[in-house]
Amino acid sequence: MTGRYDETEGQGPEEPVVVRDRRRIDPLTGEVRSAAPEAEPKEGPKHAAPAEEAAVPPEPGPAAHAGPGLGESIVDDSVSVATGLEKELAERTADLQRLQAEYANYRKRVDRDREQVVAGAKASVVNDLLPLLDDLERAEQHGDLTGAFKAVGEKLVGSLQRSGLEAFGAEGEPFDPSVHEAVQHSTSPDVAGPTVTTVMRRGYRFGERVLRAALVGVTDHEPGGSTTEPIDQPVGGELPLEGELFDENNR
Repeated sequence: MTGRYDETEGQGPEEPVVVRDRRRIDPLTGEVRSAAPEAEPKEGPKHAAPAEEAAVPPEPGPAAHAGPGLGESIVDDSVSVATGLEKELAERTADLQRLQAEYANYRKRVDRDREQVVAGAKASVVNDLLPLLDDLERAEQHGDLTGAFKAVGEKLVGSLQRSGLEAFGAEGEPFDPSVHEAVQHSTSPDVAGPTVTTVMRRGYRFGERVLRAALVGVTDHEPGGSTTEPIDQPVGGELPLEGELFDENNR
């Protein structure tokens, strides 16, 4: 015989429902309520602790902080990752420094090439004006460089000198085959070595570049010097003839 199943069978007594009024102002009187200690809930039937509280793991003991076991790695993965990043950062920094040095060298090379091109262009223009400077120098030597013509010539020479033109090749300079072109040679005991004694055409340099060598006459030192032969002494009180005396003096 089947009886009606009662859902309340097997269950314990129900817990009473407690409603607490936590409003600070009394809705009936409108006054502020004084804070009163909350009444502790009545003890009810004890229930089992939640599963989370029951499953709280125990605190690790000294054995949990022991060193690695046999065969285990002692290198932390985070340490290895940081080391790899530092190595990659060092490589990228070295590449950047090398690229920066290459760019600096490139700029220096370009600036040097640009300066050489500019200096070469100036030297080419000045080289075309050298014949004009020769004409001005010859006119000055002959006294024809006067008046307005002289003023223009001086301005031209001054402008070229400020640009870097330098003349060389003067009497008394030591002979230098790299800047002097010898077209005449002589010897003399008055000089100690090869010396420029005659300047036929001046030389010019622009900066460190020699535009034209100077045409000069060179005199070398004559070792020993020249000796004059004495006139023969008269023999027997006779004087030498006039022609013989002239020949002896011209030796």
